[in-house]
Amino acid sequence: MAYQNILFDVADGVARLTLNRPDKLNSFTVAMHLEVREALERVKTDAAVRVLVLTGAGRGFCAGQDLGDRAVAPGGTAVDLGDSVEQYYAPLVLALRSLPVPVICAINGVAAGAGANLALAADIVIAARSATFIEPFCRLGLIPDTGGTYFLPRLIGTARAMGLAMLGEKLTAETAESWGLIWKCVDDAVLASEVDGMARHFASAPTRGLARTKEAIYASPANTLEQQLMLERDFMRELGHTRDYREGVAAFTEKRPPRFEGA
Repeated sequence: MAYQNILFDVADGVARLTLNRPDKLNSFTVAMHLEVREALERVKTDAAVRVLVLTGAGRGFCAGQDLGDRAVAPGGTAVDLGDSVEQYYAPLVLALRSLPVPVICAINGVAAGAGANLALAADIVIAARSATFIEPFCRLGLIPDTGGTYFLPRLIGTARAMGLAMLGEKLTAETAESWGLIWKCVDDAVLASEVDGMARHFASAPTRGLARTKEAIYASPANTLEQQLMLERDFMRELGHTRDYREGVAAFTEKRPPRFEGA
């Protein structure tokens, strides 16, 4: 399909999805939701894709919801925000989390509201040093959505999650890294090269093993230790029969770089 609100391409195993409404800090509209949904479905079903890079165009990653797309005025007709979450934001987060490939999110500027929490749904988040994270929902009498109330306390603990959610203060990329909210903060000038290098690495990695790694780690909070050990057993049994495992062992014993198929 022809996209109007995003950029999307696949090359050499790397899918790149760029939120592309820079004049609106890449804030979400229904139209952009539908385009992102279609692109993620392409990532999910295209066997050639071995990693997804998600980023934003211009000076920011994503400012969350475009309030003009669901305009509401004092005394006017109420907007069903629950429907917005159910129909668009929840499916978006679940689709991103369930992709069978690594997802890298490159934060090139402000990540606010739903934009900040969408980033946290990625597997690895790399932010430019000038980037900031903001949970501004409290300024509108709302709660952090798009998984914010799930991701924040699990990543940084209840005290810090509560402070971010209830005060709406900016969090710098450096602090986000030190708190464990993101994987890495890098200088603005090297963000693109850092992300490209990681994408190339994943594009030649054992994709199926990485997919099961994601699945196991994301399942662990809901499992007992015994359940998690059994899940590890099941995944190891499956992965031990793959060609990539045999190739990895052969490359190690032959002292050469592995040539993983990713299947």
